[in-house]
Amino acid sequence: MYYFDQKRNRDTTIVTRSKTNFNLPLKKDRQGNFKIKEKTEVATCFTSDFFIEEADCWREEAWSIIKQRPDIDFLICTKRIERFHSCIPKDWKDGYPNVIIATTCENQIMTDKRLPILLAIPAKRKYVLVSPLLEDIDFAPYLKKGNIDLVSVGGESYANARICDFAWVKHIKEVCVRENVPFSFHQTGSRFKVNGKIYNIKHRDEYRQAKRGMKYL
Repeated sequence: MYYFDQKRNRDTTIVTRSKTNFNLPLKKDRQGNFKIKEKTEVATCFTSDFFIEEADCWREEAWSIIKQRPDIDFLICTKRIERFHSCIPKDWKDGYPNVIIATTCENQIMTDKRLPILLAIPAKRKYVLVSPLLEDIDFAPYLKKGNIDLVSVGGESYANARICDFAWVKHIKEVCVRENVPFSFHQTGSRFKVNGKIYNIKHRDEYRQAKRGMKYL
């Protein structure tokens, strides 16, 4: 996210509400149809964090928008999963059907910290985004509980990206298969290691190369 903010000359230390896209799910075209079509999965606040403290004053309105579009899915990914209970709406109960709660786990330390919290919260669907994958991670203790709907893995992109090793991806896939948890390898990252060799991959090719890599997992 910092890469794109820097390209737009934005100060990444300042959290602001989007002036044009905050209510995008409610916007309609000239024919009166929603611009975001039904059954779309919307990546919500992916250039920041939906649970970040500085956004507390706008979150209630965001939840209102989410409730008004039950026909699309909102993927909310956070590094602040410990703030979950202080950030959900009063009528959340066991979760909104159109909301997916995800947390990121880039290494074993963050996995051990965040996944127990994710497993314990009330939500209809839960994802784990292992992105950027920075080391080999053991997910076995957490996937056995059976309430993770997807584990999606990706490497780090752009300048100074850290290495993503295909062997780590394979290990995670093996655990997911054993525990019957859906798995996705969504991008290789800019520096992708395969059988000891490091490949420098252009960002536009990371997703395509990951799709090819799925054939060897």
